[in-house]
This record gives sequence, C-alpha cells and structure tokens, in this order.
Amino acid sequence: MPLWRLHLLRLGYLVLGGGLAVYRWPDLFNHDRPWPLMSSVVTCMLVAMSILAFFGLRYPVQMLPVLLFEVAWKLTWLVAVALPLWLNQQMDPDTWASAMEILWVVVILAVVPWRYVFSNFLVRRGDRWR
Repeated sequence: MPLWRLHLLRLGYLVLGGGLAVYRWPDLFNHDRPWPLMSSVVTCMLVAMSILAFFGLRYPVQMLPVLLFEVAWKLTWLVAVALPLWLNQQMDPDTWASAMEILWVVVILAVVPWRYVFSNFLVRRGDRWR
C-alpha cells in the first residue's frame, strides 16, 4: 500500500480516535450516579473504540477492522433508524443531533482503501477452520 494511502488511513484513525477522546472520554469520568445502563455501555464501548483507533495511527492496515466496524454500525443506524424517521418527517431534535454526529462517517468512508478491503476481506480465501 502506498505511503500516501497509509497517511490517509491515519487521518481517519485520528478523526475517529480524537473525536471520541474529546467528546466521550469526559463522560467516562463525569457522569450521574447511578450511571444509566445503556449510557454506560455506549460510553465504555466508544472509549474502547477510541483507544483502538489510536493503535491505528501506528498500525493502519492491521487495525482496518476498527474502521470497518465504525462504518458498519453508523450506516446501519442511519438506514434503520434515521432514514425512516426522516422520510416520515418524524425526526426530533435529539435524533437530528445524533444523525449529524454519525454523518461524520463520510470521513471514514473517504479514507478506507475499499479496493484493499474487497480483495482481502471479500475475495481472498478465508483461513482454514482446522
């Protein structure tokens, strides 16, 4: 993979990891007691995602599944939750706010080397089971 492509991938990891560090890490340390279950799960998952994204700065190709997971969950939410509400003109302010945050996925979509993903994750023969 060319060096410019690795740097582009690193930019994606920086946007993902940095954004989550700025917006989600404070939630880990400053939250209401008791911490609501789903809020705690989401915060901890996103903090862990940011840590993995920072590993991607050093190992951009090896950590590619982190970016693919980010794309998968965000596109799933946009299609399954936001799009039906938007089409029926039922988007409330909280959903709009979430959608605007989630639409940052376009940065990740732009930096993922899709040809590499296709040839190495979809076309290439998988590992043996035994």
